[in-house]
Amino acid sequence: MLAEGLQLLLVGMATVFAFLTLLVGLMEGSARFFEAYGDRLSQPEAAQPSGGASDSHEEIAVVLAAIEAHRRN
Repeated sequence: MLAEGLQLLLVGMATVFAFLTLLVGLMEGSARFFEAYGDRLSQPEAAQPSGGASDSHEEIAVVLAAIEAHRRN
């Protein structure tokens, strides 16, 4: 029974070690890939706000007023 436990321990540890080794290898490979070809990927366009800064300030003021009204009730 002790030998079976030791065998299970070794198989489990070998499986975890193999998985982690594979994971590190894949991460190294992807890092090298993106270092080599990352400049070819297109950059996403920045989202343009639909309104001006005054619209966002008004929305913030409305939200703060709603929170204050909720706290008072």
